Amino acid sequence: MDVTSRVEELRRLVEHHTERYYLLDDPEISDAEFDALVVELRALEEAHPELRTADSPTQRVGGRASAAFAEVRHRLPMMSLDNAFSFDELVAWGKRMERYISGDVDYVCELKIDGIACSLLYEDGRYVRGATRGNGVVGEDVTENVRTISVVPERLAVDDAPAVLEVRGEVYMPASAFEELNQRQGEAGLRLFANPRNSGAGSLRQKDPKVTASRDLRFWAYQLGDVEGGPRFRRHSETLDFLKAAGLPVNPEVRTVGSLDDVFGYCQQWLEHRHDLEYEIDGVVVKVDDLGQRDELGSTSKSPRWAIAYKFPPEEATTVLKDIMVSIGRTGKATPFAQLEPVRVSGSTVQLATLHNEDQVRVKDVRPGDTVTVRKAGDVIPEVVAPVLSKRPEGLPEWRFPAACPVCNGPLVRIEGESDTFCVNVDCPAQRDGRIGHFASRGAMDIEGLGEKRVQQLTMAGLLADPGDIYYLTYEGLMGLEGFADISARNLLDAIEKSKSRPLPNLLIGLSIRHLGGRGAEVLAEAFGHLDRILEASEEEMAVTPGVGPVIAKSVCEFFALDRNRQVIDKLRAAGVNFEGVARSELPPTLAGKAVVVTGTLESMSRDRAVEAVKARGGASPGSVSKKTAYLVAGAEPGAAKVAKAEACGVPVIDEAAFLRLLETGEVE
Repeated sequence: MDVTSRVEELRRLVEHHTERYYLLDDPEISDAEFDALVVELRALEEAHPELRTADSPTQRVGGRASAAFAEVRHRLPMMSLDNAFSFDELVAWGKRMERYISGDVDYVCELKIDGIACSLLYEDGRYVRGATRGNGVVGEDVTENVRTISVVPERLAVDDAPAVLEVRGEVYMPASAFEELNQRQGEAGLRLFANPRNSGAGSLRQKDPKVTASRDLRFWAYQLGDVEGGPRFRRHSETLDFLKAAGLPVNPEVRTVGSLDDVFGYCQQWLEHRHDLEYEIDGVVVKVDDLGQRDELGSTSKSPRWAIAYKFPPEEATTVLKDIMVSIGRTGKATPFAQLEPVRVSGSTVQLATLHNEDQVRVKDVRPGDTVTVRKAGDVIPEVVAPVLSKRPEGLPEWRFPAACPVCNGPLVRIEGESDTFCVNVDCPAQRDGRIGHFASRGAMDIEGLGEKRVQQLTMAGLLADPGDIYYLTYEGLMGLEGFADISARNLLDAIEKSKSRPLPNLLIGLSIRHLGGRGAEVLAEAFGHLDRILEASEEEMAVTPGVGPVIAKSVCEFFALDRNRQVIDKLRAAGVNFEGVARSELPPTLAGKAVVVTGTLESMSRDRAVEAVKARGGASPGSVSKKTAYLVAGAEPGAAKVAKAEACGVPVIDEAAFLRLLETGEVE
């Protein structure tokens, strides 16, 4: 394809996907894939200026406004930002600025909220209009819908409000609200939203404001637009302080720094901690702080020269779903998963993604052969979010959940009243290997070197049939297997021996008792103190134990009533595995009634052990900071969001040494 044809094709693709994204709120490709098309088009136009036209999408902002809403002409254009994807591109942006200004530059770093840009207009301090960005010149009138957003004030909280104050910012949907909305959609048999940005945009652009009001939208103010009257400002950071004082929500993570090295450090920090936030971000916006320098820099036809968006690697991509398979877990749970055409997401190649259960496949309506959106947030297992319906081949059949286990060919049964389906053959090899692997996992008996592939090797060799057999592995037996040498065999046997002293809650977790999680295992160990007393307890005795209840009690009793499970217990007993738990009363209740949150890395203990230490002394250790938190323990590289939340709530932030004193005495000094 020649250059002219490629430019025309790229313009057509960018126009098409712009309309899908901005007008229909139904994108067919990920943001990263769209960015790549725009970057290629811009590069070709720069290399061949004769091909650039005034109506090229590289010369315009966003998409056109929807005919479903009244048009609003912005008092000042709402421009888009150029993007940077690396430190080198940030530096290149800085060097371009040197052509227009001289002297030191301070930069304001702001989180790039993954929402929908919006303009709020205040006249004499009263809210009068809300509008989407649209094409940057003309947007959509969403005044009444914005009025339903609780954090947007009807009146500014200042005495001498400007005659006209235009506030620009981002409307977004918090992650928890997105999950609740999709749950409601699923329960009603309605189509699920692909991501919080998609659901937030759709919620803001409802014809009926009551629908918008029923969804938890929020707003962050990040920029002044047109202003008439009021105070004069020299710096952007001053305008943010003014907006905050006026009662508008301004993101607390804004930072002013003095160099591009510091800018990049801020970007890297939030790339690592982006999932500590309750909302989604897809990068960092970097702005020149001095408003005079901004005037010198000016703008291109589309973007200000004084700002740039540093984009994070994509967490979503589109690819083809080749097939839907079913895996069998340690409890027999049958989980559908997608086989995908390989695609890069969050810095790694994804070929498999979870589909959760039969109901999720039905609600999402994904089918083999679909083009689908795949999401991978941080270290979370990749999942198929939704199909791209506009790309579905005609006549593609729905996928049906299989009736037989793909491993043992036994029946798959869906329990009445539940969304999960199970293989009911307890001798299924997949269940056996899963139970043994779970027993050896870090959260249970923590046997290093006994991972999934090693377990499969040992079961196939006939050396393991249940978790109890782990303690009867021998040096001679291991040395006869491929991949074992003297050191690796001795390391595994040492790890097995070490695991014998693990606490009783970890042993209970490792036994794969249905419905019994970490907290339930702790409660049982604390209440009964020894595995034998749990074995002897009646269902009624367990059920009345605070924190256990009838469901867990019934499941535990049924588990230990089976001869096969009693045989495993006998093997563990004979091998010398610890059955005794440390009752909480044996440790001083120094933290009774206190909530202590731990973040970062501690030198003296793991995060899990720190949490256990807090709970063993009568305290609680939730995963998030609130006004009820007594202390935040900050180790090395703590979560910035947790520290900021603690400071905002007035929660003391203590180091590891103070934490150790707190465990011992209940005081930090």
